[in-house]
Amino acid sequence: MLNAMYIKGEISNFTNHYKSGHYYFTLKDEQSSVKAVMFSRYASNMRFLPENGMQVIVQCTVSVYERDGVYQLYVCDMQPLGLGSLQLAYEQLKNKLEQEGLFKSEYKKAIPYMPESIAVVTSADGAVLHDIVNILSRRCPLVELKLYDVAVQGVNAAAQICSAIEEINFSASSDVIILARGGGSLEDLWAFNEEMVARAVFASKIPVISAIGHETDYTICDFAADLRAPTPTAAAELAVPNIYDLMYKIAVAEKQIKNAIESKLDMLYSRLENLKANAMLLSPIEYCAQKQKQLNEIAGTISSAVNGKTEKEQNKLVLFAGIIESYNPIKPLLRGYSITKLDGKNILSVEKATVDDVITTELSNGIISSRIIKIQKI
Repeated sequence: MLNAMYIKGEISNFTNHYKSGHYYFTLKDEQSSVKAVMFSRYASNMRFLPENGMQVIVQCTVSVYERDGVYQLYVCDMQPLGLGSLQLAYEQLKNKLEQEGLFKSEYKKAIPYMPESIAVVTSADGAVLHDIVNILSRRCPLVELKLYDVAVQGVNAAAQICSAIEEINFSASSDVIILARGGGSLEDLWAFNEEMVARAVFASKIPVISAIGHETDYTICDFAADLRAPTPTAAAELAVPNIYDLMYKIAVAEKQIKNAIESKLDMLYSRLENLKANAMLLSPIEYCAQKQKQLNEIAGTISSAVNGKTEKEQNKLVLFAGIIESYNPIKPLLRGYSITKLDGKNILSVEKATVDDVITTELSNGIISSRIIKIQKI
């Protein structure tokens, strides 16, 4: 057996045996390959999940796998080449949660404009708490602040943060949560990159403001939270409005309301003065009598106009009736004239008829049918 060896290569044929927790894979380079196993007691300490094609360096022992009679690596530690293990774990978890939709803007809850109570999840011993208290007391001293003291670094930090978020949601006594920590290295901030913390932040029914580290520090919690603040101090400023700004806005609104009321009263007073000078209100009976007289005069004028127009139109009708009567074809017949027709058509000339044609003659009191025996032109 060869002990405490370091071997560099590319992972292939990777299998994560979920039931046992063991990792099985092949480590290879351009010329050779060797099978490897990482048992669960070592795999459980891994910050990242190995993948096929990943270049790694492993610490291992080499022994013969008796069943197959081949050499096999027994890996106790693994580090990625290039990116550090923490950075790789960060990128893997970020991609995983992003694909699940935990970072989508449609799930972000609005931060209340004027919260009555703010829960601060941070360490009671850090300067962060002092900064938040200072900002909140200066901007909005009426707001209630509830501290949930947790470890913000170390093995137990992630579990304590999740427990605090769950407790705040269960009590439902706060309007917003500030999750805060001062600056530090990636290792120092790692509790806020844990999957369990990101899921607790996402699942919170109460809006969460994430304020981890400095402005350039981005943790998984920042993406899962409803709002990211660049610093804990900025988180306090984002959580509450400035009370002095509110007082100024209230004073301006009060003045605007006062001016509006005075303007309305002036308008109503002016309308009242106009009404007081109104003749109808001063003497309604006399006003109504005057209006009745005007109505009667208008009615008389309309009646005269209608009668005159009616008489004129009747005269026109009589005249038109006389004209129409003069064109009545029966009138000439009553004076001894007649109408001669051939095949139902008036004969206007002897040239239109021939001997032996049967013609009809219309008189005022009847019709005579006759046959032509002779035609004589005049």
